[in-house]
Amino acid sequence: MDGIGLYHTFLQIHRPQLQSSGVPEVFWEILFKKLKGQVFDSGMIFQLARIDYEEIERPPTEPVWKLFVSSETTVSANNPENIYLIDHAWTYSIDSARQNLLQVPGLLDRMCTLMGLDADESVNNEEKTEYVLREMWRYNQTYALRDAASVEDRMPVWYIMDEVGSAINHSDQPNFRTVPFLHVPEGVTYTLLYPLRDVEPDEEVTRDFVEGQTNDSIAKRALLLPWRKDDSFVDEDFTHIEPGDDYFLEGHVRETLAEVNTAPQLNPGERIRVFSQYNLVKEFLTNPLFEIVDSEQDANILWLTSHFKEYNELSTDAPNVFVNQFPFENVITIKDLLCVVCRRQADAKKCDFDTLETYPLWLPTTYNLRTELVKFVSYFERRQAKGLDNHWICKPWNLARGLDTHITNNLYQILRLPSTGPKIAQKYISDPVLYSRPEIGRVKFDVRYVVLLKYVQPLTVYVYSNFFLRFANKEFALNNFDQYEQHFTVMNYVNDNTSLHHVKCADFIHEWEKQYPKFSWRNDVEKKILSMLKKVFQAAVAEKPPRGIAHNLQSRALYAADIMLEWRDKEINPVLLEVNFTPDCKRACDYYPNFYNDIFKLLFLDVENPTVFHKL
Repeated sequence: MDGIGLYHTFLQIHRPQLQSSGVPEVFWEILFKKLKGQVFDSGMIFQLARIDYEEIERPPTEPVWKLFVSSETTVSANNPENIYLIDHAWTYSIDSARQNLLQVPGLLDRMCTLMGLDADESVNNEEKTEYVLREMWRYNQTYALRDAASVEDRMPVWYIMDEVGSAINHSDQPNFRTVPFLHVPEGVTYTLLYPLRDVEPDEEVTRDFVEGQTNDSIAKRALLLPWRKDDSFVDEDFTHIEPGDDYFLEGHVRETLAEVNTAPQLNPGERIRVFSQYNLVKEFLTNPLFEIVDSEQDANILWLTSHFKEYNELSTDAPNVFVNQFPFENVITIKDLLCVVCRRQADAKKCDFDTLETYPLWLPTTYNLRTELVKFVSYFERRQAKGLDNHWICKPWNLARGLDTHITNNLYQILRLPSTGPKIAQKYISDPVLYSRPEIGRVKFDVRYVVLLKYVQPLTVYVYSNFFLRFANKEFALNNFDQYEQHFTVMNYVNDNTSLHHVKCADFIHEWEKQYPKFSWRNDVEKKILSMLKKVFQAAVAEKPPRGIAHNLQSRALYAADIMLEWRDKEINPVLLEVNFTPDCKRACDYYPNFYNDIFKLLFLDVENPTVFHKL
């Protein structure tokens, strides 16, 4: 194939990437040629300079290196030649960073030099590693393969550019731009560097470190804290204000509400036909009063795992059909909205300004890092000034299973994480109640309760009496936050070699009474949990849609509430982690084969069994 044909193929593969990244078309052909010939010619145009701070210690937010234009002529933004390939010195995932630094030959020392640690022989590798893990958030960049088939493959990849790229510093009026670029034939990602305007000899090369992340000037100052010292945030208001309808509707798929809604009428004496997208319902709903059917059109009950939005259409076209979802139930199943809803239970007191405790106490202090970034920074810095624990768990509000979730007390890291997608920062439970596993020690655990919403008006909620437990696989300590099996309890999706510790609730209660004889599970701990869950649903229906769950007589729903326990004033108290949409109920079915029989009889036949369900 000739050069023109090869370039045409290059464009077929890479044009969407170049366009979405905003790389000017004037540079495309030269980029193709440099990639084909592996031409790394930035050294002919730029020069590295290490900054000498003379007698003073370098302030942590000041640069170690700078990059200058060393050519004798202007670097023109219109010259097709002026696009440069920057190599990546280190590509990694956060949970593997420590292992990389300790095992990849030469990597640790290279990163120390790049990040300004002049280590002598007295500094050991562990100290160097901690330095790099702390400082790397001022240097790293990220990209994700948005077209990857699985959600795991779409998780963010972090990287640090080579010495040339890492020496480029921030400017609010940058003269260059950098973008990651995946060269598909090699399977290698580079960074592209090109000028935004004509740049004169001896000018410093700069870029915008927070390009496109915010238009808010105060929020931009917050995002720039890893590189710019700014002590003004401690004076900002950190208290939460409930947002309006627009916040709840942003990104929300439109759903209709029933204009006229009546309760479905089932024909007495006939089997109730159930269409289910969930195989466990098909397998375990064995009660002869119900019949599994293959067609939605034939069903009296739609048990779906996909989101249902057409409630008005259902009320007119199929008024005698139930569906296992409520309109606007996302106010509890999406993490940031759940926190907004739960804060309605704070009464008049939102925060104790002396202790910085926020209310209700069973909801961890939580901030949306997109809309409440400045409030978060203010709160973080106030905690820091008081010497309070400042560990946070940062997690996407739209993902589950612990994906892209990280624990840290490094403000720089927290400020960088939202660049990989929307995040909440939630105060990490630093003093959890632990469970003794003889073969391991005292580990974290969480408790899952199945919650059934039957009616919004009047609010009617049940909790399945058998709860479910998940355990960490390593002894807990407030360190090693990159050790998943020490700090997380969801082991189902880690890898095939990860062990799952199974304990049924009856066995757990028996063991609990031995480990914590002063705290009865049923009479003390569980009462607090059930009281908390009742408050969650009271808050969730206290406002009309889109800020609350809507009344709908054709709706019934099953959720899973994940809860941890923490010590507070020598008492054990529940903490709500999240509420899950269409949760995995495999363990429920394995442990209790009548699980779905009991659930369906309660929701659709009004059969209440107080030995199986708690009514809130």
